[in-house]
Amino acid sequence: MNLVDQKSALKTLKSGLPIIFPTDTLPAIGCLPKFSNIIYEFKKRDKNKPLILMGSEQKQLIDFVHESAKEDYKNIASNYWPGALTMVIPSSEKQNVILTSNDLSLGLRIPNSDIAQSLMKETGPLLTSSANISGFKGSMTAEGIALDFPSVKILGPIPWKKISGKGSTIISWKKSGDWRIIRKGEVLVRELY
Repeated sequence: MNLVDQKSALKTLKSGLPIIFPTDTLPAIGCLPKFSNIIYEFKKRDKNKPLILMGSEQKQLIDFVHESAKEDYKNIASNYWPGALTMVIPSSEKQNVILTSNDLSLGLRIPNSDIAQSLMKETGPLLTSSANISGFKGSMTAEGIALDFPSVKILGPIPWKKISGKGSTIISWKKSGDWRIIRKGEVLVRELY
C-alpha cells in the first residue's frame, strides 16, 4: 500500500497524480482541478459524469459559485456544512475551465472529516469522486481500496475513522430559493420539504 502523509500528498497532487483519502461518507479519490482527466482514467469513469469539487471551508468554494446563486449557496452551506450534502450549482464564469459537467454547473461539498479538511486547507479545493472503479462497489478501508488502486497513494494515518459508507445527499439549484433533490442520502434538507 502506498501510504503518504499530508506533505507527501501535496507533492503527489502537484505532480498531477490523484490521492485517496477518507471523508465522512465514502473514501474519495481526488486531484487538483487542472488534472481532472486523471480521475476518469484511474476510475475508468464515463467522461459525461461530472466530478465534485470538495473544499475545507465555505470561503474556499465561494468563488466557484455563479453570482445568481451565491445567496442560496451561503444559506444552505451555513446550515448543512460540513456534512454529507453536495450542492450542484451554476459555476462562476471565471471558473469554467475546471468544469467537468456539460451544463456549466458544479457539485460542491465540504466533508465532515478532519483529515479531509486538513488536507484541503493545504492543497486548496480538490476535484473528487468515490474511490472505486466505476460500476463496482468500492471498499470502505484503505487496505481494500489499495487492491483496486495499487499505484495510487493513500493518505494516512490508517485505520481511518469510521465513515458512513453512504453517498452524500445531492441537491441541485434551479433558481433563487428553488432546489431539487437529485439523490437522497443521510442529510434531509428542510428547505426542500
